[in-house]
Amino acid sequence: MLPAVTERLKLDREIDMRKTFLSIATLCCGIAAMLLIAAPANAQATRTWVSGVGDDANPCSRTAPCKTFAGAISKTAAQGEINVLDPGGFGAVTITKSITITSESPEAGVLVSGTNGIVISAGVTDAVILKGLDIEGLGTGLDGIKVLAGNLVYVINCRINHFINNGINMQSTTSGARLFVRDSQITRNGTLNSTPSTGGININGVANIGTIVNSVLDSNQNFNLQSSGANNIVSASNSVLNNSPVAIQFVNGAQAFSFGPSNETSGTVTVTSTVPFK
Repeated sequence: MLPAVTERLKLDREIDMRKTFLSIATLCCGIAAMLLIAAPANAQATRTWVSGVGDDANPCSRTAPCKTFAGAISKTAAQGEINVLDPGGFGAVTITKSITITSESPEAGVLVSGTNGIVISAGVTDAVILKGLDIEGLGTGLDGIKVLAGNLVYVINCRINHFINNGINMQSTTSGARLFVRDSQITRNGTLNSTPSTGGININGVANIGTIVNSVLDSNQNFNLQSSGANNIVSASNSVLNNSPVAIQFVNGAQAFSFGPSNETSGTVTVTSTVPFK
């Protein structure tokens, strides 16, 4: 074979190899780009974890937990659950979707100063469950739990203490939204003679309903339990409401009910109906 022909064949083979390499490289880059685009959607888990020694840079898995509720909530899918691994302070958080935040045994603290503890601004069909949390306002926090929007809010076995506005401020713009409080302690919240009135649990949204069961509301300023505004309703059963100027009250056309012979109240009680169990 002539030298010129040989060189030409070698050159053609090199060109073909370069084209093949470029095609493979282009394909790999395309696949990588697709994976990067899909990564955020796949990053959210149905169950995440927080730890007092965690890191919000972690994926919030059982073996690599996050440090705060705020860090974990962005990595938790709607209707998912954030679990507490060990005692710690996990900071304030804003909730915008259906989610459960739960601590079964270790202390899960939300310690705030000058701001709200937990803000719920969820969808009209969303449900939020808060369980086993210790929410402390240090005498300067605003609302312990503030519900701006959302359908169902469950507060179970929680302690909410020493906020200058309300322990729980249920002002959901979702008509017919419901707050359910069970086995909880709501203490030392509110500012005396404040306008508007502040205290323990305040139901003042759009036709919202608050139900309190087996709970202690004690030493809250102005009132322990209040419904404010037409079509807002509160009810209490098997609970203790003590050491407040008003145990249960309603204003501006709202309604308040106290059910159950084991209820104990002190102070001025303004109640539309007290009906014992039968």
